[in-house]
Amino acid sequence: MAEKTLVIYKPDAVRRNIIGEITTLFQDRGLKMVGAKLGWYSREFWEEFYAEHKGKDFFERLVNYMSSGPIFITVWSGDDAVRVGRQLAGATDPLQADPGSIRGRYGLPMPMNTVHCSDSLESAEREISLFFKDDEIFEW
Repeated sequence: MAEKTLVIYKPDAVRRNIIGEITTLFQDRGLKMVGAKLGWYSREFWEEFYAEHKGKDFFERLVNYMSSGPIFITVWSGDDAVRVGRQLAGATDPLQADPGSIRGRYGLPMPMNTVHCSDSLESAEREISLFFKDDEIFEW
């Protein structure tokens, strides 16, 4: 069975209408979109989602930003999907990211780094379950 990973197109990506460009990058690397939805989530949701970062200097800006508008939530499937997603995303800070990565191409000043990608299989499983029911994920 193929590996799955969660990729969130953050509010700046939705606002700037670059969902298609980002999606193409994942498809070009051989991943298949097996779940997708557009949504908006409260500040309280993001405080829980990013709980591991509570107390860090960027936490407040991050949760405020993530609750500032709609996001496009996707699940991608394929060989080594978590690693491929992280490579495509690039370094967290767009200023440090490879120019060919998503954050290098499209990222704005932090925390508007365009995408969130799961960082491990365990994180992917947990994060996917926060947004999708089992019957909302498709197998091709």
